[in-house]
Amino acid sequence: MALKERLRGLKSLAGPFAPFDTCAVSDDPRRFFETWLYDAINRGIPESHAMTLSTVDEQGYPDARVLILKNVDAEGWHFASTKLSPKGRQIAAQPRAALTFYWQPLGRQVRLRGPVVEMDREICEADFLARPIGSRAGALLARQSDVLVGDAALDAGLAEQRRRIEADPSIVSPTWAVYAVKPDEVEFWQADEERRHTRLRYRQNNQGGWTHERLWP
Repeated sequence: MALKERLRGLKSLAGPFAPFDTCAVSDDPRRFFETWLYDAINRGIPESHAMTLSTVDEQGYPDARVLILKNVDAEGWHFASTKLSPKGRQIAAQPRAALTFYWQPLGRQVRLRGPVVEMDREICEADFLARPIGSRAGALLARQSDVLVGDAALDAGLAEQRRRIEADPSIVSPTWAVYAVKPDEVEFWQADEERRHTRLRYRQNNQGGWTHERLWP
């Protein structure tokens, strides 16, 4: 069977899905996002906090990767990375990004975009020290996305950084950063088996509050 036919035969948005009452939502998209996120967590959806971060490189090409949500507060939606990574360099040059969440069993998607800010150094250091030792070793190695010639080099580099951590458990990578996307637009999307999807978009107004409106599927 050709790939085209195989893909056409796969089911998508099979449901059943819960209805989305857009009249019973919070005035603040952060609070409503938390409602959907907690629902996904409580239903046992694996890696409910995973999201796709999209940035733009110096040539204007979009770049996307899946990573983990760290927090949501008045500053925005948080994630962490070394500033030496491609995403760190892209954010430094073009401090705007988009985030996408998708909880397939619920047929729910959340999309947001806006400017990116780097959090205070204390927050960055606390996040780094809360990470598993393997993650800290990789960040201290600071070779993300470099060309790797073999596993021996990787093993040796990580072993060296583990020794540094064991000698000084408080060591923090100077290039580690926690970023927050502070969106000016957030969309909540609820799938429908008949493709009569429900879409609700929040947009920030001139007074710093939010307005929301339905969108066509």
